[in-house]
Amino acid sequence: MLGVLLLAFSVVSVASAELCKPDAQNAFKVRLSIKTALGDNAYAWDANEEYLFKAMIAFTMRRYSSKSTTQISNVLLCNVTDRVSFWFVVTDSSKNTTTVPGSEVEAAIRMNRNRINSAFLLSDKTLQFLKISTTLSPPVEPSTPVWLIVFGVVLSLIVAGIVFLVVSGIQQRKKKNKESTERENLEEKGEVTITIENGIPCETLDLKAGHVNGVFAADDERFTSL
Repeated sequence: MLGVLLLAFSVVSVASAELCKPDAQNAFKVRLSIKTALGDNAYAWDANEEYLFKAMIAFTMRRYSSKSTTQISNVLLCNVTDRVSFWFVVTDSSKNTTTVPGSEVEAAIRMNRNRINSAFLLSDKTLQFLKISTTLSPPVEPSTPVWLIVFGVVLSLIVAGIVFLVVSGIQQRKKKNKESTERENLEEKGEVTITIENGIPCETLDLKAGHVNGVFAADDERFTSL
């Protein structure tokens, strides 16, 4: 009985070694920079951390697909180095001798990348899945909607234009009133202006009071006395 168990264990180990190896089909390489990320608070990578990684990958696969029944035992690690890098594959829970397609594993990891990073206190830069592109951060949305900003700018321009037209109209009206007042003042004072025609100074007639010709005035007086 013991021999059968040892034989079965050997077969499983050989199968696992064939499935999980560098550049194997559906295999992914992981590199962690724990010291860089945490400095003096860095933790050691040991069997417990490996168990946590397997648990997170199993959780990721099950969360990605409700039909998935991935167990921790389905996540295989190999070629672990002291600088904390390794390869892993996820085996099919129904067929332990085949691996889950890499596209499904990648999609599951991308969907749950933040949860994996948080479990190890790392980020996309310090916990790298070398075949999986970095998760893009969601675009930052401004606190004020863009349409509201545009509307405010347009409304401000309209108000500024209206104010400019009103002020310009008031200034023009004041200017016209001032010119009209000055013209009326000149007419009321009956000012006589001197113009030069053919080199001879001539007086401009006062339109209101008129102008008396001296020659005709003398004749009028002479005839009146008779």
